[in-house]
Amino acid sequence: MQAFLLGHLAERIGVTMVDADAASIAITGAAPLVDAKEGEITLIDDPSYLDRLKSCGASAVVTSTRFEEITIPQLVVPRVHDAFASICRLFRPSDRAISPGIHPSATVHETAAIDADCSIGPFVSVESDCIVGAGTRIDRGVTIMSGCTIGRDCQLFPGVVLYPGTILGDRVILHAGVVLGAYGFGYRMSDGKHELASQLGWVEIGDRVEIGANSCVDRGTYGVTRIGSGTKIDNLVQIGHNCRIGQHNLICSQVGIAGSASTGDYVVIAGQVGLRDHTHIGEKSMVGAQSGVANDIEPNQIVLGSPAIPRFEQAQQLAAISKLPEMRKQLRRLENQVQSLVQKKAA
Repeated sequence: MQAFLLGHLAERIGVTMVDADAASIAITGAAPLVDAKEGEITLIDDPSYLDRLKSCGASAVVTSTRFEEITIPQLVVPRVHDAFASICRLFRPSDRAISPGIHPSATVHETAAIDADCSIGPFVSVESDCIVGAGTRIDRGVTIMSGCTIGRDCQLFPGVVLYPGTILGDRVILHAGVVLGAYGFGYRMSDGKHELASQLGWVEIGDRVEIGANSCVDRGTYGVTRIGSGTKIDNLVQIGHNCRIGQHNLICSQVGIAGSASTGDYVVIAGQVGLRDHTHIGEKSMVGAQSGVANDIEPNQIVLGSPAIPRFEQAQQLAAISKLPEMRKQLRRLENQVQSLVQKKAA
């Protein structure tokens, strides 16, 4: 088991160790509070976790504030998670760094322009007229169809498929099973049969976009389906044809966005939300989990429910619904009283 002196870890994250005894402590691993044991270093980002820290057995801790009640060595840093991640990488170095080149089993068309600094893995297929930028890694079994453009420093994990004409910006991450540019779900009725509508567009992904495993973005009917720069998309998300997703959106798992819908910048869409076609979500708005968006949403709104409405209205409705059983009993009592009065008057 690899071990590092605490003093070495402190230097790595920019902390000056004053106590020589603490600097010489051997650290054998890094783990969160729930898993940390003797010999390991952990982190704490909230004072409410102090009791848990005292009982976890860790030999050192990374914190943002010095706590007098903690007896183990503390490495105090302004950005706890960045520092702890740096330490974790020492104990669990990435095996992703490999030499550039094209694996012998890969198939690369002679018209494809592959930068010399790229890594093309086993059984990758790169078709005609594709461009792949410097520093990009394409993993096992990826299929890149004709006319695709991939920017610099991208990462395509195993099983990714790019349909013809797909465009990726720089530093894009596509996790396993992502499909970009498949035909949109558009049909026209002709002679009693569903005929596939035109599928002549493409998909364009901005810089620093990350798309989770098994998510799909469909190509436009005639033009582009676009995902704005900085947007992060979770696993199992479906984005339909002609959609325009803004910059720096957060789209959680199992969201379904129908064709020609759009979002502004900095929109957050929680899990299992559904958007109707041609709807628009304004910038900096948030849509709560399992909501159904049937109409446009103004900027800077928080909406919930199906159909999605502002959260305060939704809260009022939910509060009223919770009172329905008692209101039903009250109505029955009133009905009985009225009936009794009617009978007395008739008598």
